[in-house]
Amino acid sequence: MTDEYDLLVVGGGTGNNVAAAAADAGMETALVEKGSLGGTCLNRGCNPSKMVIQAANAANGVRDAGRFHLDSSLDGHDFGAIIEEMDETLSGIAAGMESRYREKSNLTLYNAEAEFVDERTVTVDGERVRGEQVVLAAGSRPLVPPIDGLDSVDFLTSRDALYLREQPDSLVVLGGGYIAVELGYFFESLGTDVAIVEMEEQLVPREDPEVAEAFTGVARERHDVFTGYRARSVEGNPDGSVAVHAEGKDGDTVTVSGSELLVAVGRRPNTDSLGIEETGVETDERGFVETDRYLGTTADGVWALGDIAGNHMFKHSGDYETDRLVQTVVEDDPAPVDYTAMPHAIFTEPQIAGVGDTEDELREADREYSVGRQSIPETPMGRAKKLDHGFVKLLAAPDDEILGCHIFGHEASVLLHEVVVAMRNASGTVEDIAGTIHAHPTLNKAVEYAFQDAQ
Repeated sequence: MTDEYDLLVVGGGTGNNVAAAAADAGMETALVEKGSLGGTCLNRGCNPSKMVIQAANAANGVRDAGRFHLDSSLDGHDFGAIIEEMDETLSGIAAGMESRYREKSNLTLYNAEAEFVDERTVTVDGERVRGEQVVLAAGSRPLVPPIDGLDSVDFLTSRDALYLREQPDSLVVLGGGYIAVELGYFFESLGTDVAIVEMEEQLVPREDPEVAEAFTGVARERHDVFTGYRARSVEGNPDGSVAVHAEGKDGDTVTVSGSELLVAVGRRPNTDSLGIEETGVETDERGFVETDRYLGTTADGVWALGDIAGNHMFKHSGDYETDRLVQTVVEDDPAPVDYTAMPHAIFTEPQIAGVGDTEDELREADREYSVGRQSIPETPMGRAKKLDHGFVKLLAAPDDEILGCHIFGHEASVLLHEVVVAMRNASGTVEDIAGTIHAHPTLNKAVEYAFQDAQ
């Protein structure tokens, strides 16, 4: 026997919003999620990491108080309580979400793993569930690289590291992307000896090159950083620590040891566990589902969004895709995706935020551009806050079009958004920002000055 639905949604992260909208519209909807509702962001990613990073920021604020002629000292911290509070808060949100979804009309929640038997039918705990239309939203998970010896030692992924109840004395981080540097910042700020091993020449190598270089310099002031080194093998030490043997591009080698090893080299889509080969849905060489401008797949009536499609692996891009897909599938009003001005941010201190093209990308495309810059410490608020690092960098076309903006500095994630609005919902020109009156002496004056510098 097969349970039939108007819509089958596989994945309860971003996908749960599609399922809820469909149910509210009167569609009989099945939502299949093997874990807690809310997906990576709520349970294993953005939410837990940002909550614990606030503890790191608070600790650094105490240490920094002396610069403002205040007597203070950080006498200790309760690492377990930091993690426990985060876990209890987010677990409660996930449980509340599940309770609401189980009570929702037209929605059936299956808390189990799904495996496709054809393009629109899955087996769930021995039951067959079929949707007239299907949405793939099963997300992604940490990528574990094929490093010699890695399978013979205990190691952490990002989801493990966020829920440690005991703080490690030392931590080796493989990878230098946003997950690696955010977690490195958190642990280092609370007293763990951190070492990061990254095969590229700079940390956060996908950022604008000036941002990556500046961030890497700050990271080197805080902990060990080995850039340009690729991990070749891993082994356990007699004392229980883990050793990483890495090789540089010139053949030189380095061994880095820590009481814990965090592998944070990227993420992979969860297509391999779904029986995707039974659906007629095509994937790329990395396993991400290929989608068209309406988020449709190569199988008729099957759609994909979020990390599993890999268009932009951010929660906010997944939310945007949800809005588009609800309009297309639920409201029967096809809505193409438009990823213009998709922002991103990294929540270390200083923060990183960017939108649009980097300077490397413009060079590779042989595009003509000009650069506007402003140091954040040299603004009135930067001086008031005694900031040591940071800048706003604008990339503009000869016709005044904003091509990209990249910010390294305090509250960069907030400063960026006026640029996103200008690029997406205004004329998208330098004058949109340069000609806007900015309250003095806000940090946003740095954005204004950078745009005026390009004129």
